[in-house]
Amino acid sequence: MAFARSLLPAVLSLALTGVPAALPDAAAAAAAVIYDGQVRHETALFSVKSTNNAAAQEFAVTGTRLSRVSVWLASGAATGTVTAQIRRVRSDAGSAIASRTLNLAALGGAGAGWVEFPVDAAVTPGTTYYLFLQATTTENKPIAWYGTTRSVPGSLTSWNYDRAYWGGWHAYASRLAFYVNPTGSERCGETEPCYVPASALAARTSGLLTNRVATEAVLPSFAVGASYVDGSNVLRLPSGRWRYLPDGASASAVVEADDPRALAQVAESRAWLAAGRMPGTTAVQRAAAQRALLSMRALLKPNGAFAAAWSPPWEYSWPRDGAFASAAFAATGHDEEAYRILDYDALTQRADGTWEARTKLDGSGPPDARKWQLDGNGWVPWATWQWYQAAPPGSRDERLGRLYPMVRKAADYAARSLGPDGLPPASPDYWELDTTTANIGTAAPLLAGLNAAADLADRQGMSGDAERWADAARRLSAAIATHFAPLGYQRTVDGKHGRDSAVAFMAPPFNAAPPGLGGALDSTYRALLLPNGGVSPGNDPSFSWGSYAWTASTSFFALAWSGTGEQARAGRVLDWVLSKRNGLGELPETVNGAGLPSSVAPLGWTDSLLVLTALALQGSPQPTPPARAVTGGRGLGGNPTPARGGSAADSVT
Repeated sequence: MAFARSLLPAVLSLALTGVPAALPDAAAAAAAVIYDGQVRHETALFSVKSTNNAAAQEFAVTGTRLSRVSVWLASGAATGTVTAQIRRVRSDAGSAIASRTLNLAALGGAGAGWVEFPVDAAVTPGTTYYLFLQATTTENKPIAWYGTTRSVPGSLTSWNYDRAYWGGWHAYASRLAFYVNPTGSERCGETEPCYVPASALAARTSGLLTNRVATEAVLPSFAVGASYVDGSNVLRLPSGRWRYLPDGASASAVVEADDPRALAQVAESRAWLAAGRMPGTTAVQRAAAQRALLSMRALLKPNGAFAAAWSPPWEYSWPRDGAFASAAFAATGHDEEAYRILDYDALTQRADGTWEARTKLDGSGPPDARKWQLDGNGWVPWATWQWYQAAPPGSRDERLGRLYPMVRKAADYAARSLGPDGLPPASPDYWELDTTTANIGTAAPLLAGLNAAADLADRQGMSGDAERWADAARRLSAAIATHFAPLGYQRTVDGKHGRDSAVAFMAPPFNAAPPGLGGALDSTYRALLLPNGGVSPGNDPSFSWGSYAWTASTSFFALAWSGTGEQARAGRVLDWVLSKRNGLGELPETVNGAGLPSSVAPLGWTDSLLVLTALALQGSPQPTPPARAVTGGRGLGGNPTPARGGSAADSVT
């Protein structure tokens, strides 16, 4: 499909040179040779743009009725029509026994692939017919019928109509790519793609198949015209058959609809969904949340590694992404999945209490020398706390005990990292880019993590740990108020790196919103808003995100506003995010300047944010880790320090 990224090469010509001599008229041979399709399509054979160009391919059939024909087409034009006819006489439109016209815009615009034309015509076995193709467009862009110049044994003649060059029809030994009454694997979307709009190829992946052990990406070229069987990761193809990843397999299979093994997989995933809760105040939100939960489950491996997405650069487990997924699983009643992620975090934690930026999915270590990121020391304790709030009470304290050593090492490192000014050191943030001074993308998660760890310590009866981490949280909170708040929570404390969507990390369910945060959220959102309706992660003058909006960063604001009483604004932002789902209902990582999904879909982080926001909008927001009250009512330096953070409802008693 590489050609489709550039649409059609400039060498699309009206006629090919250097082809073998044309075959003689094949009408007499039809009784001896039945030829009703060929699959090869490596060459742009003939232009089919009217009024000077068209093409036709002879064929004969054994059956008595035609219901569908398909051609391999590539179009540089986004608008116009393509007409396929079944003719008795190649040059006589009046001899057509069936005709079907498709709209290029309805096909998705410029693109390439197999185009299927439903037709209905009675035919005589052994008789020669002509599959005729012609396109109409006002755009000065090529439209071509592809095929092969190689020998196709037993094939009939292809014809190029070029009025300017040949003066009319010209026979070729080349063979056009076509099918008559395609069935089974001949149907587009099974072994070969249906016509794929070039715009769809902005994304690397479009969906996921899974058997809960292995995962396979659905490529954009095979997602067109497909849809998931409701409540599952089984794909319904344009042909009506199903594609799924059988249990124990590492590659997908195409089966008849309602195949018993595929149905069993559908039933299992529906039962899993039913065992939890489905967030959302509207049918659209609930449908999106269902797809998000299924996609998150597909990205979760048996060992607890949570892949960011399913394309090679994303097939790693980031502590940050996993933390959000764990929180979303826990909040929707999927306790086992939430805990499994945290257990993986405990296994992959480094000896000093930190985490690599990302690990291979088998847990064997980092894939490269990418610098580790301190925010994980906040996100993982925060996620552990969120799991604890939702976990079944009977065994949660015992299970927390198994995770507590991980929390202790993470929180102790975070507390020790704070400097004399109360701020953490410079570290790469969620941009995965280093900064020279402390950044809000690290400071805010660490504050959430320290408060979470202190509360968990109280649950475990570890008062010394609780006080140590609560003291560190108070120091960090005061430092954020002193250094970041006056700047509107910009990316760095030196004020040189612009606004940052991480301002949302200062809001629930991460931290209790400090005074003035509402104004900072407003001004930052306006500064980062792009013409396509989404937001950029930031506007650091030293680094450009271009015209791409990031669905996770946009969702940060929806979650923050849903947690600070701005439900209407949160709903509008979430509506924009949901409007960027692809044809399979998956949420992409980015949206390009044209407003189209790009990069990878689904992205587990955005899926998690959708779930958490939908819960908040239906009146079930995630709790926020409470700031632990100062013993004796005295804070640092003897100054009174009021407790800040969650209300009584934020804690589990």
